[in-house]
Amino acid sequence: METGTDLGVDVTALMEHVDAFAADWMAAEHMVAVQLAVTDRDGLLARRAYGYADLAAREPLTDDHLFEFGSIGKSFTAILCLQLVDEGVLDLHVPVTTYLPWFFVPSRHEPITIHHLLTHTAGIIAGSDFSPDPRYEVWALRESEASAPGVKSRYSNAGYKLLGLMLEHVTGKPYAQLVTERIFAPLGMTGAEGAVTNQMRRRLAVGHVPMFGDRPWRPEHGHAPATWFETNTADGCLSASASDLSTYLRMLLNRGAYPGGRILSEESFALLVKPHTDFDQETPYAYGLVVDETDGHRRVAHAGGMVGYVSEMVGDPGTGIGVVAFTNAMQNVSAIAGFVLDTFNAAQRGADLPEPLKVPQVDFAAYAGTYTSDGGDVTISAAPDGLILQHNHESIPLSPYERRRGKDVFLADHPDFALHVIQFRRNDDDEVVEFVHGPTWYRGERYAGPATFDVPDAWRAYEGHYTSHNPWSSGERYFVSKGSLWASHSGRAPHELVPDGNRFRPADDVEGPEWVSFDTIVDGVALRAVKPGGETLYRFFTP
Repeated sequence: METGTDLGVDVTALMEHVDAFAADWMAAEHMVAVQLAVTDRDGLLARRAYGYADLAAREPLTDDHLFEFGSIGKSFTAILCLQLVDEGVLDLHVPVTTYLPWFFVPSRHEPITIHHLLTHTAGIIAGSDFSPDPRYEVWALRESEASAPGVKSRYSNAGYKLLGLMLEHVTGKPYAQLVTERIFAPLGMTGAEGAVTNQMRRRLAVGHVPMFGDRPWRPEHGHAPATWFETNTADGCLSASASDLSTYLRMLLNRGAYPGGRILSEESFALLVKPHTDFDQETPYAYGLVVDETDGHRRVAHAGGMVGYVSEMVGDPGTGIGVVAFTNAMQNVSAIAGFVLDTFNAAQRGADLPEPLKVPQVDFAAYAGTYTSDGGDVTISAAPDGLILQHNHESIPLSPYERRRGKDVFLADHPDFALHVIQFRRNDDDEVVEFVHGPTWYRGERYAGPATFDVPDAWRAYEGHYTSHNPWSSGERYFVSKGSLWASHSGRAPHELVPDGNRFRPADDVEGPEWVSFDTIVDGVALRAVKPGGETLYRFFTP
């Protein structure tokens, strides 16, 4: 459906271009469904619903189905905080305990402020959703230790849950009521929901997760319905249709203004979209929003992920165009949102419309060679569309994993390699010299480092698969490789851990608040992996 405002372009023709791209992308990615809305500053331009709201029932998706949009809701929480700043209730730069006295986290550093929480610089853990209610998860932060606030950005859902509890404490109202009264109602988002509840379940598209959650996803695995649960946490518990959320995005494109007035003062809106920090020097972060520059265009955006749902909201304040894209499976929807935005921006400039996203060219020959492990040698050769691994007299195809997102990670189409990705590594000269597949390390002919490593015998007790019944957790596998303990989960490339007393910390953030320890040693193996703030994983019988 195209609604059309006076944009000066042929919206119908642009959406035909989008339709063709979406069909190709969804087929290639085996997506269940996508819901889209395109807006400018004045109104809704177009909306689309592709695929199935319920894959098993073959129920078609409509424009009116709701989606849980997860962390996009963080900017709603930020706006609530800034509204209370406008009203003289909150000060962003005083300790958060001023407004939520029972909150406590052990720390050797300065107090945590609202500003720290809004910018993910509070130095607290990411959080794990191990508790169905946010109050206990925030209370359990006293079982962790904060690192120095204001120093480094570390994405923290727990921090935004804390903000939600603070808002409830100072206003005396539930978070869902605050969002509804202060944002949904003024903007006219009549179909949006401020919490995920059983009462609104039938309005939602059914969420889907990979059929096998403990390994890299392949199209032939298919999808399964996601676990259903209710939630009311301020890090992301909101639901809407793409059209409804585009109303919110329209307000952002108008710098806080809407037909009935302003959501925030000009001063507070400037704080909302001002980059305050960044993640890895690449992602400037404002208050609940990513504000970056792409191809000379400043963009205001945020992604969201829930169990069974992925979302993207992106707007270009310069051109006044914004896009909301939802999908009801754990798949990439940001590429679709970006393509739609690029299409409309190009049309406004009178430029050629973007071509479908091309798969980056991969130099497969760079990976070819013989690699040695403790279990013997394997040979890898280049093929036109991937690699061939010779293993136990079999030729196993290797294909780039999510090739649009980076290089050096491959999947093997073979049961012996099903549980882990194959991750190649390079030396300082950018030569491929080794690869790992879970706990197995293979060194190539150009590898120049040590070949043997000493590790404490105790670490062997920690190796294994640990999980829980938390729907947010797919579990983790821990293993010893190249003299270190490593962790991997959900088919991602493993990350290295380093010892710190009786705990292990991420090698890339040893000063941070995250750690894991192992206990309950029975018959030579640990039965439990404990993390700060209450999260616990238990040894499982699967490899």
